Amino acid sequence: MATYGRVLVLAWADILAVYAMWLLMAYLTDVWRLEIAHASTIVAILWGLFALFPLFQAFLVDSLTGTYGMLFISTASFSAGLGLLTMSTPPVLAQHTGSCSEYKPECIGQPQKALLYTAVPLIAFGLAGNLTCCSTFIAERANTTGQTNVTWKNCVWFVYGDLPRLIVTLVAVLGLPYVNPWSLRFGIPAICTLVATLLFFSTLCSYKNNSKANGSPLTILFRVFVAAFSKLFYRIPTDPKDLFEIQNPQRYSVPHTMSLRCLDKAAIVTPTNTLEEQEKNKWRFCRVTEVEETKKVVRMVPLWTTFILCGVVKAVGYTYFIEQLNHMNPKVGRLKVPLVVIIWLYEQAKLKFAELSSVVFITCLGLKKPAAPTFGIAASMMLAILCCITAAKVESRRLGVVQMHGLVDKHDERLPMTMFWLLPQFLLLGAFEGVFNSSAGFFFVDLSSVQRFLSLSPGSIERFVDQSQVSMQRYLGFFLSGVWGVGILGSILSVYVVGKISEKGGKMNWFQHDLNQSRLDKYYYTLAWLMAVNLVVFIVVAVFYRYKESKLKDEELGDVGFDNVNVTRTLTLNCCCWNYEYNY
Repeated sequence: MATYGRVLVLAWADILAVYAMWLLMAYLTDVWRLEIAHASTIVAILWGLFALFPLFQAFLVDSLTGTYGMLFISTASFSAGLGLLTMSTPPVLAQHTGSCSEYKPECIGQPQKALLYTAVPLIAFGLAGNLTCCSTFIAERANTTGQTNVTWKNCVWFVYGDLPRLIVTLVAVLGLPYVNPWSLRFGIPAICTLVATLLFFSTLCSYKNNSKANGSPLTILFRVFVAAFSKLFYRIPTDPKDLFEIQNPQRYSVPHTMSLRCLDKAAIVTPTNTLEEQEKNKWRFCRVTEVEETKKVVRMVPLWTTFILCGVVKAVGYTYFIEQLNHMNPKVGRLKVPLVVIIWLYEQAKLKFAELSSVVFITCLGLKKPAAPTFGIAASMMLAILCCITAAKVESRRLGVVQMHGLVDKHDERLPMTMFWLLPQFLLLGAFEGVFNSSAGFFFVDLSSVQRFLSLSPGSIERFVDQSQVSMQRYLGFFLSGVWGVGILGSILSVYVVGKISEKGGKMNWFQHDLNQSRLDKYYYTLAWLMAVNLVVFIVVAVFYRYKESKLKDEELGDVGFDNVNVTRTLTLNCCCWNYEYNY
């Protein structure tokens, strides 16, 4: 239980740090006086790497470090990153660098810049590792200590328990924003994270790591491609039974399909060597199951490309939405409302819409209707379009207020326009992300694997689950998170390209030095019609994907359905940002 408590403290410290990181855009524009495009680039790199790192970390966990080792590395990285970010504020190193200690751009020297640019990837790696490994570590500890009744859902509840999470969130939302010096606003989460890290490090001597790294499913991808390329000039057998597969009913396997036949070369049995000799060289010889797992990932690539623009839309929530929020009136009467209250409402919208869509898929539509998640993803893209249009309308109104009060060149003054005008676009952004995360998770559920799981006898369940861990299925959440990360990083390119196009013909670039001189409303409208085009492309690709997958499933399963199975099992679906558990 002592280890559980220390992991719990890590989770609490993460909450404080995340809310502090949300205000990084405001720090860069208010203190460093960076152009909004430059500041948004730094923020997009932070959150883009945060979304990309889980895939890389999961690979390291499975192949090298284990969960405890990765959690150890990530906590150290996160603590170091927050410490460097705190040191990048002007007052901290003023005496040592000979610079001034005021929060002004002239007090920012090369040491501060080096500290900030070093802190960004460290924070992204540490935060991603903590959020990815905390619940996994608790689940592993529960299994090794014999607490088999602890499920994933209970583990997540234990780490992010309602009462402690509520207390820490209240401190982060209602307490931390009233701390004016940025050195303390970043320093308090840094100190809390350092204490939590030291507490966790104290388990190093007493912790017994019984889990071993058994290899990552990502290695299968590389092995199949290498093996297929090494047999480039071999002829593919017309009969799939001539391909190599281990025939064992108790072993996890995937039937052969007729798609992407070029990859079948990885399973060709060559006549030059004996079968035993070929099996020893796994980089030149693969099973049909391994080839089929690779095919599943390759077939998803066209769909994943339609999700990149979703990450671009998500990026504006971290960057330009926060910049707008920072320059609007935060008062309700005489009460000054912290900016992060809006961010908290956005987070609640994301969680509630994810839960709602999960319930709709399971209780109303059911997994027997593969088209249901497709409609969910399409609906989330429509929410993204509405979010961009709403943001454009609000920004147009805000610019009108700027012109009316003569504030175009007065960047430091707040507008006489309440920040709650931005609440609808934050709620729509949260709804878009929540519905998308839930729908995408169900979209990529391998129903054939579930059916094989349900049809097994109770004595075979444990062996099947252990062997299916090499399946690519549990990596899909990390792939989706990585696609979001590519989209967030792609927002940097989109801002640059849109800016260059907007200034053609001697016109003003839409992205000026500060918010009041820029035309973010036109950028939001651009994202809206780009997302509309992306929605059409997604529908076409998804229909083709579902049609192709249904044909492949017919080859594998015939007419077997969920209704023909009379066994009750518990299935837990987990993606990068959510999980849901239910019984059949």
